[in-house]
Amino acid sequence: MATKLAPAPNPEGSLSRYLQEIRKFPMLEPQEEYMLAKRWKEHEDSEAAHKMVTSHLRLVAKIAMGYRGYGLPIGEVISEGNVGLMQAVKRFEPEKGFRLATYAMWWIRASIQEYILRSWSLVKMGTTAAQKKLFFNLRKVKGQIQAIEDGDLRHEQVAEIADRLGVTEDEVISMNRRMAGPDNSLNAPLRQDSESGEWQDWLVDEAPDQESELGDSEEMNLRREMLATAMQSLNEREMHILTERRLKDEPATLEELSQEYGISRERVRQIEVRAFEKLQKAMKNAMREQADARKEALETQ
Repeated sequence: MATKLAPAPNPEGSLSRYLQEIRKFPMLEPQEEYMLAKRWKEHEDSEAAHKMVTSHLRLVAKIAMGYRGYGLPIGEVISEGNVGLMQAVKRFEPEKGFRLATYAMWWIRASIQEYILRSWSLVKMGTTAAQKKLFFNLRKVKGQIQAIEDGDLRHEQVAEIADRLGVTEDEVISMNRRMAGPDNSLNAPLRQDSESGEWQDWLVDEAPDQESELGDSEEMNLRREMLATAMQSLNEREMHILTERRLKDEPATLEELSQEYGISRERVRQIEVRAFEKLQKAMKNAMREQADARKEALETQ
């Protein structure tokens, strides 16, 4: 059994005190980080892993602060981000040539978003990739188009949001109403008389059975691991450009990246396309290997 990573400071107490505490951990130089990662990978040195985790707690806090608009305790959001960080440290391969922070941000964001989706008390919220994107970006897009009033959106606002986020207009309307509505208690009575029962008594249990939930969870974790592994097929510049151009809510422009790297805009575009093609190929290979492994396991049963 692999050695467990040493626990990081607990953010459940005073947030300001926690933020002060994590600032005391030094940032790692590239060579130091590389040697610590090698010690963990080759010898399961828990002290080395602990240093890698604690040196990146500030990164988790920074990412977590971007998810303050969902009504959840920020300490819990940070804790979930720390879980993602520890998963990243466990799987980090220093030989790939890029920094842990670049790799870990994927795991941190995924862990936080999964926690938010589990915790938000929306009735049967959509679980497709497009609906999750709608959930996490609706507030921001509404702010960008100045749709800040309460109540239903105007038709032109619905149409613009649907176009920007790649969902249907009905999905925009439904999600907006769910997120704008009060989070009523399921213990509230249907009517004023106590004999009418509570709201929860009339809800139909549409949740999947335990086996389905376990299967979905394992599939999600598998795909997340495959994506993280596929990202390591890119070099640091490719990963950064692909992240800035295709994985950010507000993508960087070709001009901004061309100035950052001192290359032409066309060269940035070429690197972006090549990186995306490499990522697609790596994902396809990983999925093919997984399918072959499953087939072999079934044949041996």
